Amino acid sequence: MWEILDFGAKGDGETNDASAIQQAIDRCAESGGGRVVVGGGRTYLTGQINLKSHVDLHIEGGAILLASKDPQDYPDKAFLRAFEAENVAVTGIGEINGRGVEFMREDHRYIYWLRRAPDSEPDFRPQMISFIGCRNVTFHDLTIRDTPAWGLHLIGCEDILIQGVRILNNLKVPNCDGIDPDHCRNVRINNCHIEAGDDCIVVKNSRPYRHYGITENIIVTGCTLVSTSAALKIGTEGVNDFRNIIFDSCIIDRSNRGMAIQVRDEGNVENVLFSNIVVNTRLFYDDWWGKAEPIYVTSLPRSPETVPGKVRHVRFSNIFCRGENGVFIQGTPENPIEDVVLETVRLEIEKTTKWMGGLHDIRPPEIKENVYHHPTVGVFAKNARSLKLRNVSVIWGANRPDYFGSALELHMVKNLETENFTGESAHPDRFPAVVKR
Repeated sequence: MWEILDFGAKGDGETNDASAIQQAIDRCAESGGGRVVVGGGRTYLTGQINLKSHVDLHIEGGAILLASKDPQDYPDKAFLRAFEAENVAVTGIGEINGRGVEFMREDHRYIYWLRRAPDSEPDFRPQMISFIGCRNVTFHDLTIRDTPAWGLHLIGCEDILIQGVRILNNLKVPNCDGIDPDHCRNVRINNCHIEAGDDCIVVKNSRPYRHYGITENIIVTGCTLVSTSAALKIGTEGVNDFRNIIFDSCIIDRSNRGMAIQVRDEGNVENVLFSNIVVNTRLFYDDWWGKAEPIYVTSLPRSPETVPGKVRHVRFSNIFCRGENGVFIQGTPENPIEDVVLETVRLEIEKTTKWMGGLHDIRPPEIKENVYHHPTVGVFAKNARSLKLRNVSVIWGANRPDYFGSALELHMVKNLETENFTGESAHPDRFPAVVKR
């Protein structure tokens, strides 16, 4: 066991302890591995820390790793980093604090902005944790607080266990995702609580790392999630394929969007299960993506040159939804959404906030035409094939604005199967219960 205090760390919250922490990690790795202890009851100011193979960085209760605000302290733009390491862990009930709000420049009430005026200094926000090309990775029990950008970004990693982690971000900070498995395989995320001013758990295949290949074999279970965007998401970055992904036994609360598959690039998505999930969504400020859709499945081109990947073999089972919008499914005529099943899904829709509804949001790309007016529908599907609705119910609440419409609206949907679908029009004098075009 290696104590960072033995290597000169002060833990006074003012002295930069990065050198002492790194020395302890390096000495531990050189000796074949072990546990590096961040002693409890102290605050350790530090910049970038590089983890090594066979090292467990253990943050004791009451200990805080506090991010430096000096950009020069982050040569790789990450607070806690590992590159091509194996058997590496971050554990303990202590805290990593990114001081995210302090990196923001302008408070626009519902969102922080980074000023980009010609006379301003360059924006800088470090990622909180960035592991690249690692194997056998464990995160256990720690608290990650107030990240300035993506929280836990895992790139090209294999065999990952994330368990009992709390990520508590400011809901006004953009791009502070919770957990981002990116080109990863064999990932287990369980029993975590995440509050994020962007997506809570988002599975990606981003373009700069496409050489790491597909993302597959991901399991997320037993998590509680609050998001100013999507709580559980696949995409939007998706240049490689996604397959074999399970989201189960989660609770989503106060989120702009519940469960989302957003294909905008060439990667395909297949074999995805969402099950046993309770969702509560609401409308919010327009700079955040999402219009309170509990279930959102789209495959649309990012640019005129893009041929988006296919979405197929997706199941939503035992889902209870309450919010200000319904299910949204949309592909393109050339590339329809294929083989999506909604089974035992209850949709309760009622107006509860001051924010404008009756909108479809198909961002990205971030253009005005991709947020447009449309009546709120229980289940909306456009350009889909082999859509199955079994034991799906749409219930309108007492507060029904004029733009609340049909229970079911279908455009160019082939091979539709319905079994015990129930739902009426929100306003029978203005909208039919079912629209088919």
